Amino acid sequence: MLDDGKLDTESDSGEFWVLFGGFAPIGKKVVTEDDVIPEVTPAKLYSITDGEVKIVEGELSKSLLENNKCYLLDCGAEIFVWIGRVTQLEERKAAIQTAEEFVASQNRPKATRITRLIQGYETHAFKSNFDSWPSGSAAPGAEEGRGKVAALLKQQGVGVKGMTKSAPVNEEVPPLLEGGGKLEVWRINGNAKTPVPKEDIGKFYSGDCYIILYTYHSGDRKEDYFLCCWFGKDSIEEDKKMASRLANTMSNSLKGRPVQGRIFQDKEPPQFIALFQPMVVLKGGLSSGYKKFIAEKGLADETYTADGVALIRISGTSVHNNKALQVEAAATSLNSAECFLLQSGSSVFTWHGNQCTFEQQQWAAKVAEFLKPGVSLKHAKEGTESSSFWFALGGKQNYTSKKAATEVVRDPHLFTFSLNKGKFQVEEVYNFSQDDLLTEDILILDTHAEVFVWVGQCVDSKEKQSAFEIGEKYIELAASLEGLSPSVPLYKASEGNEPCFFTTYFSWDNTKAAIQGNSFQKKVSILFGFGSGVEDKSNGNQGGGPTQRASALAALSSAFNPSSGKSPTSQDRSNGSGQGPRQRAEALAALSSAFSSSSGPKSSTPRPSSSGQGSQRAAAVAALSQVLTAEKKTKSTDGSPTRSPPSESSHPEEEKSESANSETEGSQDVAEVKEVEEVVTGSENNSPNQETVQDENDSEGSLSTFSYDQLKAKSDNPVTGIDFKRREAYLSDEEFQTVFGITKEAFYKLPKWKQDMQKKKFDLF
Repeated sequence: MLDDGKLDTESDSGEFWVLFGGFAPIGKKVVTEDDVIPEVTPAKLYSITDGEVKIVEGELSKSLLENNKCYLLDCGAEIFVWIGRVTQLEERKAAIQTAEEFVASQNRPKATRITRLIQGYETHAFKSNFDSWPSGSAAPGAEEGRGKVAALLKQQGVGVKGMTKSAPVNEEVPPLLEGGGKLEVWRINGNAKTPVPKEDIGKFYSGDCYIILYTYHSGDRKEDYFLCCWFGKDSIEEDKKMASRLANTMSNSLKGRPVQGRIFQDKEPPQFIALFQPMVVLKGGLSSGYKKFIAEKGLADETYTADGVALIRISGTSVHNNKALQVEAAATSLNSAECFLLQSGSSVFTWHGNQCTFEQQQWAAKVAEFLKPGVSLKHAKEGTESSSFWFALGGKQNYTSKKAATEVVRDPHLFTFSLNKGKFQVEEVYNFSQDDLLTEDILILDTHAEVFVWVGQCVDSKEKQSAFEIGEKYIELAASLEGLSPSVPLYKASEGNEPCFFTTYFSWDNTKAAIQGNSFQKKVSILFGFGSGVEDKSNGNQGGGPTQRASALAALSSAFNPSSGKSPTSQDRSNGSGQGPRQRAEALAALSSAFSSSSGPKSSTPRPSSSGQGSQRAAAVAALSQVLTAEKKTKSTDGSPTRSPPSESSHPEEEKSESANSETEGSQDVAEVKEVEEVVTGSENNSPNQETVQDENDSEGSLSTFSYDQLKAKSDNPVTGIDFKRREAYLSDEEFQTVFGITKEAFYKLPKWKQDMQKKKFDLF
C-alpha cells in the first residue's frame, strides 16, 4: 500500500514498484492554480452581439441558433463558441475574443477549454447539451461546395456532365465469421421457441421473431458463439421481449461467452446475411402471437404460401449482401437495376432488369430452387415480358431504374458513458486502440452501421446484465443527435470473446486479449512479456510469476535503500535485523528463486561477505538483468523471425564479468554498480511498443522484396522467413502502388483498421 509517499510493505507490494525499477520516496506536489479541475455545470446559452454576451432564455434547442449570429455555450469545464454560417469575418474574430474575456471575468481555472464550432459541423459533445437536435442536418456546405467545383471546372473548359455519377468500385468484403460451423435457428411461438427445420433455415417471416445460434472455431481458439435475435418489422412486442429473454438464458447457459446481437429487418449486417445461403424475408408470420394480432385488428393475412402470388426482389452480388425480399406484387415494384422472382401458382418467372448483374441472375435461380425445389423457371428479360407475366402483376405500369444508394462508410468512434442525475452522457475516446479497452470498464463502439457494447471481465455481474440497456440508451441519444438509425444492429461483446467484425476496428493483438487479471496485472505482463499473469501466479512451483518477481525486487529495494540515517558501512558491520549482509543475502536469494526456472539461465547467489556493499549490489543487479534480458531475447526470437535487437545479446556476458570482478576488486565496486545499473535501466526501458516502432522504421530500408504472388496468404509458392503480419512491406514500391492503388507512405498514414481491411481485401493479412 502506498500512503503519502510511504510504502507499507505487503506480500505483493513489489508488483506496483516493479514498473518503476524499485521503490523510491515520492515528494509532495504543491497544488497550483493550474491543477484546479473545472467543474461541469448545466449548459447556459449566450448570444454574442458587439462584443457583449446576453443570456438566451428557454430550453436549449437547435431552433435558438440563428445562422447570422454567434453564440457562447457555457458548460463550466468547456466553453463552446458557435459561429453562424453567414456571419462576417470580423464577427467571428470578435466572438473568440469575447469568449476569452468571458472566461477571465468569471475567474475560471486555466484548464477551461474554449472550442470553436462552425454551423453544420457541431461535435457530439456540443449537441448533447441540447434537448432536441433534429436529425438529417448534414453539413450545409457540401452540396454548395460541389456546385462551386463543377462551375469552376466548367469555366476551365472541363466537361462535367455525368461527373456526379459514382464510378463502379470493387466491392470490399467485410470480416465474416469462420465458415463450416453449426447453425441453429428457432422461431418464437408464444412463450417457447420452436426449432426451424434444416430445409427452412434461411426463410424469415416479417411477422415473426427468431433466435439464431452459430457455433464455430476461430483460429486456434476453442468454440466461439454468435447468438442473436432477429426481429421482423411486423412482429409483435411480446415476441420481441420473449426472444430477448430466451436468448439471455441461452447465453448464461454458455457462461456468457457468446457475442449477443439484436438485429432488425432491413438492417441485417454482412456477417449475419453470410450465414444463410440464401436468406429470404417473406411477408406475414407463422407464430401464434402474430396470427392472434391480425385477427384482433381485422387485418388480412398476407403470409407467403407456395401456391400464391408473390414477387421477390433479388439484391446484392456477394455472399455478404445477397438478400431476397418479398415485395408488393405490382409492376411498380420492379427496378431495372435488379432481378425479381414472380411466383404465380405453379409458374415461376425470373425477370432480369437491363442493369442487373450476372451474379444476381444466378442468385435468382438459387432462391427459386430454395423456395420451390425442382421448379421449372420461365425467363423474362426486361422488354420481352409475356402477357401472363403482366397479368400476374395486375397489368403493366411504370417502374424505376434507380440503383439503391449505398451507405457512406464512416470512421468508428469509441465512447465511455456515465449517468449524471439520471441523464445518460457519453465522452469520446479519441485515437482509440486496444489498450483503451480496460477490463474494469464498459465501452461503446459506434461504427454507424453497428453499435457494440464491450464488457470487461472485471465488470460487476449486475452491470454486465445491463449491457443492452446501455446500448439502447446510447442509440436513443445518437439517433436524436447524429441521425443514427434506431434499428441499427446492437451487440454485446465480452472481453476475451471479441468477434472478427469487432476487432477489425482495432490493431488487434490476440496475445494481449488472452492475458488474465486486472488492468495493472495486464500492464505488468505486457511490459515484461510474462504472458498470463494469473497463470504465472498460480504456478508456484516454477517460481516465475509476476508477484514473486515483484516481491523479490521489493525486497532487494528494501535491502539497498536503508530507511535509517546510518551510513552504509555501519550497516554492513551490524549483526542485527537491519540492513546487514544477512538481509541482503536473503534478498538476493529471493531474487534468484523468483527469477530462476528450469529452462532459463541460472544465476548463482553470492555468499554474504564483508568485501563491500558494491559487490553485492552489482551481483544482484546483474542477476536481475540476466533474467530480464534472457526473457526478452526468448520473446524476440519467438515473435520476430527476421530480426532481433542487436544490443541485448551482449549484456549477460558483460554483466557476469562485472559481477565477478566486483567480488575481488573492492575499490572499483561503485563504478561497476553504476555500469550494470545503466545496462538494466536501458534494457527495461525498451518497451515492446518501442521495439516494434524501431523495427518497422528500420525495416523499410532493409527488407528484401518479393512478388505479390509469393506474399499472398494463400500463395502456391509462399515466401518464408518474413514478418507475416507485415506482408505488404515486402512489396516493391511499384508493385505496392499497383496492388493497393496508393503509395506506401500514403498507406501507412491510414488508420490501422483501414490498413487491415485493405490487406484482407488483397489477401495480405
